[in-house]
Amino acid sequence: MNVIIGLEIHCQLSTKTKLFCGCSTDYRDEGPNTHVCPVCLGLPGAMPRLNRGTVDYALRVAKALNLTVLDESVFSRKNYFYPDLPKGYQITMYDKPLAERGWLEIEADDGTPKRIGITRIHLEEDPGRLVHKTGRDRAGYSLIDYNRSGIPLIEIVTDPDLRSPKEARRFLNKLRATLEYLSVFDGEREGAIRVDANISLEGHNRVECKNISSYKGVEKALTFEITRQKNLIRRGVHIVRETRHFQEGRGITTSSRSKEEENDYRYFPEPDLLPLRVADWVEGIVLPELPDARRERFLRQYDISENHARTLTGDIRIAEFYEAVALAGAQLAATWVADTLLGELAYRSMQIDRIPADHFANLITLLTEGRITDRAGVEVLRHLLDACREGREPEMPVDIVARENLGKAEGDEFADIVASVVRANPDAVADYVSGKEGALNFLVGMAMKETRGRADPKDLNRRIRTHIEEERG
Repeated sequence: MNVIIGLEIHCQLSTKTKLFCGCSTDYRDEGPNTHVCPVCLGLPGAMPRLNRGTVDYALRVAKALNLTVLDESVFSRKNYFYPDLPKGYQITMYDKPLAERGWLEIEADDGTPKRIGITRIHLEEDPGRLVHKTGRDRAGYSLIDYNRSGIPLIEIVTDPDLRSPKEARRFLNKLRATLEYLSVFDGEREGAIRVDANISLEGHNRVECKNISSYKGVEKALTFEITRQKNLIRRGVHIVRETRHFQEGRGITTSSRSKEEENDYRYFPEPDLLPLRVADWVEGIVLPELPDARRERFLRQYDISENHARTLTGDIRIAEFYEAVALAGAQLAATWVADTLLGELAYRSMQIDRIPADHFANLITLLTEGRITDRAGVEVLRHLLDACREGREPEMPVDIVARENLGKAEGDEFADIVASVVRANPDAVADYVSGKEGALNFLVGMAMKETRGRADPKDLNRRIRTHIEEERG
């Protein structure tokens, strides 16, 4: 039974002012209702004025996603009542969007390239935000913050081309990377992206899961819905076309309301805004290097693996960090950034822009020159990251190596440790002598622990073999 998924993605554009007024969009650390005016509060007589920068940003997205810009686009009023929508309607685009019929390529579940069709892109304003409060001695209540009201959004609607929750998440990751490369979107902002996911099993009604606020949440909501709908079908229960709410903390969806039809919103053209005719505008837009193009360049220029190139270009900050350290050793830097640094950052919930690139390049130089082992390099990296996380001035890795005595050992410095490890583990020695090579790995591991990673594992392996042979006469 085929799974059919389409997404409606609302992305906040990172312009300095709102869509139809001059209020600042930088309200994150400000008090509620401090970035508002008569226009974004929907007061009687207030007239919207279109922000030219939002149109430019939306056209960049349309060009990057291979859409065709319409000869004429029209703003409409979408009428519905909700407390955070002060006018009683939302200004959006309906039957004449900004652009339509595009695509974005992702990796399908079978590993092959797959184009996901994009039905349309249009501009619209964000409503305000409800803040829900509860207390032990009173019933729950809600407050309204209109700082977000009027923030510019683009809505990106896909064709129903996605066939699994994992494909949906890969699409969102690729879309986010593309928007960040275009410098039109800041994914770290609260509420920067919200997703409505439409899902059905072939031959049955479609269900919409509303306002999912994370990429992981989209995958979890879709996975739950597939299981729920399959179980209903097995029991002979009809799938109701409805809107469902995803409860991220519980990982389930719950029924919200019956699905609205388009005529429920009573769309009609916005009389206070002229039609847009911007098809010629898009021709003059020059796009930056986008994720796919940068990945291909990394493969050619740095001769790194396909997996590393994909990881390093999936986030513009990671790509720029890698290019800043690649001169210290492109292939080794790719391995350490993609396989080691990103894991250490995730463990500490840190972003890569917290790490000075010149410090990391110094670490790669030490590894390239053979002055420290990989294990010592990890320890140096952890010292560096912990200093950055705690707000301390980080030392250069070469200084950390000197202070912690982590330089690679020379000569017979560890001869006593090798002898001690062999003497303390007679059973492992006996196993090795009897032909069990895994026992030697155990002895090397014990010696590495005693040397704090300063010794080369291959050198220790050789030394332990030699010592055992000499002990046997």
